[in-house]
Amino acid sequence: MASGPVALATAGTLAHPDDDMPLLLAALVGTGVSARPVVWDDPSVDWSVFSLVVVRSTWDYIDRREEFVAWAGSVPRLANPAAVIEWNTDKRYLADLGAAGLPVPPTEWVAPGEEAMLPEGEFVVKPTVSSGSQDSARYRGAGTDGAAALAHVARLHAAGRTAMVQPYLRAVDAAGETALVYVGGRLSHAVGKGPMLAVGREPGDAEYRAFGPRRPTAAEEALAERALRSVPGDPGPAGLLYARVDLVPGDDGQPVVLELELTEPSLFLVTDPGAADRLARAIAGRLAVLGP
Repeated sequence: MASGPVALATAGTLAHPDDDMPLLLAALVGTGVSARPVVWDDPSVDWSVFSLVVVRSTWDYIDRREEFVAWAGSVPRLANPAAVIEWNTDKRYLADLGAAGLPVPPTEWVAPGEEAMLPEGEFVVKPTVSSGSQDSARYRGAGTDGAAALAHVARLHAAGRTAMVQPYLRAVDAAGETALVYVGGRLSHAVGKGPMLAVGREPGDAEYRAFGPRRPTAAEEALAERALRSVPGDPGPAGLLYARVDLVPGDDGQPVVLELELTEPSLFLVTDPGAADRLARAIAGRLAVLGP
C-alpha cells in the first residue's frame, strides 16, 4: 500500500457545508487510512506527498475551470482521474451521452455570440460550467419571460460562458430527482431530491429542498449503469472511485439523465448508515491497487 496520507480536496471557503467530509474522515480512521482535507488551490501544497488525492468539495472552481483542470492534470494520483474531470466539468458532456443513445433533456447550447431560441413552454437557462444550480433559473415560457431569459443568457455570455437552454420536465415537480450513488463501481445507495428551481427566482437563487433515501427502480438502475459505461477514456484499473447519476422522469414517465456527477458531487453519505464505510473501504482498496 502507498505510504503517504490521503488528501480530500476541498475549497478554501464553502457557501454550503460539506456534510460528507466529517463522516468520511471518521470512516477512514476505521480503515487505518490517514486522511485530511486540503484546499485544492493552496500554492504551498506539495501534492506529490499524498498517496492519493480524492476530489471532494472543490465547489469554488466554477469561474476558474481551466485553472482547476490544469491542477487536476498536475496531481500524480487523483480520484477521479484528471481526464474524467476535464470531460465532466462542462455539461456539454450531455451531448456525448445523447449521441451514445442515452435519454437526456433536449438541450440548446448557446455559445457567446450566438442567439438563443427560447421554447414556448417552461424552460431552464443555466451555464455549461456550474455546480449546485449556480446561475441557473426556471422560466415560464418565451412569451412570458423571454426578456428576462435573454438577459440571463446575455449575462452569461458577457462573462465568457456558454449557456444551455432546456425544456423544464414538469414531472420533476411531483417526483423530484433520483440520485444513484456508486462507490467503486457498485451501487451504494440512492437519494430522492426535491426540485430546486422555482419560477420567479433569480439565477443562482436555488431552493435547497429536502432529500432522503429512495429505492431506485430497475429502469433507473439500468440507465445509470449505461451512463457510467458511456464515460469516455480509461479511468484506470480500479475504475471510477465514486459517481452520482441524477435522473428525472421524462414526459413519458421513463427516466432521463439530468446530470452525471463524477467530479465533486455531494454523495449524501448521511442518508445511508453504511455509505461512509463503503467509500472509506473503496479508498483503502484504491491505495492497495496503486501500491507504494
